[in-house]
Amino acid sequence: MSDALAAVGLGKRYGTSWGLRDCTLALPEGRVAALVGPNGSGKSTLLRMAAGFVRPSTGTVTVFGEPAGLANPAALARVGYLDQERPLYRQFRIEEILALGRRLNPRWDDAGARAALAELEIPLRKRVGQLSIGQRAQVALVLCMAKRPDLLLLDEPVAALDPLARHRLMQVLMETVADRGTTVFLSSHVISELEAVCDHVVILAGNRVQLTAGIEELLARHLILIGPRGQEIGFPEVEAVISARHTGRQTMLLVRTVPDQVPEGWRVVEPSLEEVVLAYLAEPGAMLGTALGLGEGAP
Repeated sequence: MSDALAAVGLGKRYGTSWGLRDCTLALPEGRVAALVGPNGSGKSTLLRMAAGFVRPSTGTVTVFGEPAGLANPAALARVGYLDQERPLYRQFRIEEILALGRRLNPRWDDAGARAALAELEIPLRKRVGQLSIGQRAQVALVLCMAKRPDLLLLDEPVAALDPLARHRLMQVLMETVADRGTTVFLSSHVISELEAVCDHVVILAGNRVQLTAGIEELLARHLILIGPRGQEIGFPEVEAVISARHTGRQTMLLVRTVPDQVPEGWRVVEPSLEEVVLAYLAEPGAMLGTALGLGEGAP
């Protein structure tokens, strides 16, 4: 299986500071990957460089083996990009935007776009400026998918949406992915919702890729251990303690552990993706050690 997206030593400098630095990763075709990290960690910068809208200061980024960039039509034709600003022409009617899409994209799926908009109950005669924030986000995603891209880059696709709108938008996205086998790389702060739709995760912190791994593998390598406060954990079953919380009598630890090996005397709970990701974001130094064991294209 080839890589839909690959970056080697990728970096972007803004004046004297780095928006992204030393980014090396590989995203195989067919994956639905989550890009997570705190504000200012470089998520939007990475996606914009992959889409070709931002030139790297260092390193390279390729899409299906082709250099990413607006000057490369072969790569550009295979990528759909949803910017977090949703830059749609506010004075255009939806049907006019669809007509523009037909003229600019040879693989345009006009029937699919119209069907998706009808399911979302968005009238084609409405102007973009008359739509709610949630409706504009839905229209922007439908336009991306109508291009029939092989790689979808989505920057905060569910931001500022209510729970029902988030559910409907993600449902449309996943139906398209299932039908076409599209590779998806999406950033989001709603980590709890990513676990249901993604099979891969990339964590950014400190403007660097700290960890890249399959979600199933990542969760299989971590456990929550609950036991009496002060009780020691035996090694080598536990490779590392990622986070610790203490009450008066009890300790709760998130640990990276050898599969099927559990320390005696501790109650075991399987963590959610959100618990694992938040623990690593709180302790970014722990991620540098895990990337070699868990990641593809780790730094």
